[in-house]
Amino acid sequence: MMRLLKRKPDRNDFELVTFGTDDLPPYAILSHTWTEGQEVTYDELRAGVGKGKTGYAKIRFCGERAAHDGLQYFWVDTCCINKSNRGELREAIASMFRWYRRAAKCYVYLSDVSQRRREGSNKHTASTQEQAFRKSRWFTRGWTLQELLAPMSVEFFSKEGSRLGDKQHLKQQIHEITGLPLPVLQGGHLYQFSVNERMSWTETRRTTLEEDLAYSLLGIFDVNIPLHYGEGKVNAFARLRQEIDKLDKCIQDLHITNPLSDKKRIEGTKGGLLEDSYRWILDNLDFQTWRSDQQSRLLWVKGDPGKGKTMLLCGIINELHKSIAQTALLAYFFCQATDLRINSATSVLRGLIYMLVSQQPSLISHIQKKYDRAGKTVFDDANAWVALSEIFTDIIQDPTLSTTYLLIDALDECLVDLPKLLRFISQQSTASSRVKWIISSRNWPDIEDQLERAGHKIKLSLELNADSISTAVSTYIQHKVLELAQIKKYSAKTQTAVLEYLSRNSNNTFLWAALVCQNLDQIRPLDTLERLNEFPPGLDSLYHQMLQQLRLSYRADLCKCILATMAVVYRPVTLHELKCLVDMPDHIADDLESVMEIIRLCGSFLTVRNGAVYFVHQSAKDFLLEEASDEIFPTGLAEVHYSIMSRSLRTLSLTLQRDMYSLRALGYPIDKVKQPDPDPLAKSRYACVFWIDHLSDWFSLSCADPYGDLQAGGTVEVFIKEKYLYWLEALSLCKSMSEGVVLIEKLEALLQVRADAPELLKLIHDARRFILYHKVAIENNPLQAYASTLMFSPTRSLIRKLFRHEEPTWVTIRPAIGDKWSACLATLEGHSDGVCSVAFSHDGTRLASASARSPSHTTGPGSHRRRGTGRSRSGTPAAARVYKRYILAHHSL
Repeated sequence: MMRLLKRKPDRNDFELVTFGTDDLPPYAILSHTWTEGQEVTYDELRAGVGKGKTGYAKIRFCGERAAHDGLQYFWVDTCCINKSNRGELREAIASMFRWYRRAAKCYVYLSDVSQRRREGSNKHTASTQEQAFRKSRWFTRGWTLQELLAPMSVEFFSKEGSRLGDKQHLKQQIHEITGLPLPVLQGGHLYQFSVNERMSWTETRRTTLEEDLAYSLLGIFDVNIPLHYGEGKVNAFARLRQEIDKLDKCIQDLHITNPLSDKKRIEGTKGGLLEDSYRWILDNLDFQTWRSDQQSRLLWVKGDPGKGKTMLLCGIINELHKSIAQTALLAYFFCQATDLRINSATSVLRGLIYMLVSQQPSLISHIQKKYDRAGKTVFDDANAWVALSEIFTDIIQDPTLSTTYLLIDALDECLVDLPKLLRFISQQSTASSRVKWIISSRNWPDIEDQLERAGHKIKLSLELNADSISTAVSTYIQHKVLELAQIKKYSAKTQTAVLEYLSRNSNNTFLWAALVCQNLDQIRPLDTLERLNEFPPGLDSLYHQMLQQLRLSYRADLCKCILATMAVVYRPVTLHELKCLVDMPDHIADDLESVMEIIRLCGSFLTVRNGAVYFVHQSAKDFLLEEASDEIFPTGLAEVHYSIMSRSLRTLSLTLQRDMYSLRALGYPIDKVKQPDPDPLAKSRYACVFWIDHLSDWFSLSCADPYGDLQAGGTVEVFIKEKYLYWLEALSLCKSMSEGVVLIEKLEALLQVRADAPELLKLIHDARRFILYHKVAIENNPLQAYASTLMFSPTRSLIRKLFRHEEPTWVTIRPAIGDKWSACLATLEGHSDGVCSVAFSHDGTRLASASARSPSHTTGPGSHRRRGTGRSRSGTPAAARVYKRYILAHHSL
């Protein structure tokens, strides 16, 4: 509910009109400083009194100015809120930021700034006004911070009602007066600024009631806390911080990648975004229809590989960002098949939800319903798709959701659960009139079949817009050739020849032109004309030529090994990690510059961005796997997986040890751990998380163990016996404990297929029980791998026996623990009271537990909690839980 003021027909008085939040008309809003006893209250306005107060002049000013701007309604806080109603006051304070943001105009009335001409020159008068503006009390008030930042249109007026300027034109002065960053004054989203930075914006501000300094920040952080006047500033800020930390923890656990960073990386990898190469889309009839027609909610951009779909979407994102600014939400996601983190349907939803809640944090309430019960596992267990799709549906149906634009690039590179994602998009694209979608993909019939079910959709085929693409590619080629000419100092003849050759053979393909230019950059200007014909038209032909050049390299075998490795890894790897996954000569492996040089020799198939190695395009990887597999994988894919696995184990065995980050305290919390420089895990992070995956892939492809790695005394058994606890610590430091649980389960399942390593299977079974039982402790405090985990494991646990030397020697009274693992597989976290009810589904795949004072806790297939016993909290007796906490705290002193 929101009350707005409206002029009565006689234009000499005002009336209050109440609207629901969903049917608000355009309105103006007033920002001002109060004068004690001179403000017109809600009751006075209704009674038609208070016209002699100075505050009434501000109401009249706001009404007149709104009418001048074509607005029938306006809002003034002093009289539109019934402050005698505590519930209404609380709701108003919680909604204030949103009300200011939704306003069509915000008028700032500066009662201490006058434009009356004083004696002296006009220059002196202007100087006096400038000084008065800079010293205005309005800039020192706590509440006016959100009134400055929330609205798009903020106009400043003197006490006489004369316009002084607006936020955009006065941004430099406002920046100097307030210290606020220029980007936030220009409409930058608040989520782009850290919590501490936003907190600092109140340092020079004051409020009449000290608690209001904290309460005035609720909108800045989009959180809500009960108002307790009298609690003091310290307590109010403490509660605000607690709510912000709670929100941040949820968002951090949701985060799998930041699409904003992905966009910057992709643009950098492709050589930057050239505006003239995408501007054609803005005049395209299909795009304009999608943009302007309320019923056209889904735009599908489709085209062959290399036609510039990704950069086209990057350009659309930039244009949308400029035009919608803070009036709408913009979320996007870039799928990449070569990166395990961003090639699944759940990753897409996580990325979109992450961007939406970052911009409008109040939406996080839809996540917390599930997150408070299950924690981080709600985002990554076997039921993650169900949970995330429900959360996403709730978000886009939220009545407070602003107009929203969602963009998903390269759906064809979503390798996991693409059909689910396509069905979901088809359904959701018609679910809300406030949400518009753009998706891109290759011309795949399967994708087209799924999208046929979507209503209100528009197809934009790049092949059917050949003229526009041709012009864009031509502009791109001219830009790239000019760059080459300047760098290589081409003669006019050479520059013209290169331009003509690229224009004639590009076949309207950005990627082909980019790859040829990248290769030309490695050729001496003297040889350029003679070697132009080495680059045949067509992507596959060009890839074959690049492979032919690679064969002639002195390091051809090493380059092929690197390409083979990059083709099977689950995510892009860093240069440090690559050195450990590929067998390189020592003098190369020890020098990053030498590794970079080898990457450059890989025929332009690969590129390096921010220290990580990527394929230049998915089509390059497809070519190696499909067209050049015999040459790149001469002994088969299985051997590549085996090489990565064995080298990973070798690296881990050499680098893993106790307390790699020198934390010292057993209770050191993971959220306070800072990555040291240099990072002891820099070269082994990939190995930590993926060695078992490569082991599994090797075995599934070869169905044999010719090297004895899975037999007694093999590399796997040796690693588990010597390094298991150190590996768990590393997984915690890498924030990958959940992945560790899945890996051990995968290893156990692999060994169960074999009948020749019963002792190893027993060891892995014990290792699985160990990580399931102690996951939470190690995940939160990495060095607990050597304390409570050993102290509270069964005396006959194989892992405990192997690492008995790591147990704390200072503990003299040890808990009484059984000699075998109990029936409890894992701990059910989340209940605040004793568990009073536990139930299993008929098929045994789902479990629900209930407590007197907390919501039921449900787990399903794939969760590491399945088939748990339902024991409360830690799964151990109360005395043991206290003892466990003591171990954690004792070494934190």
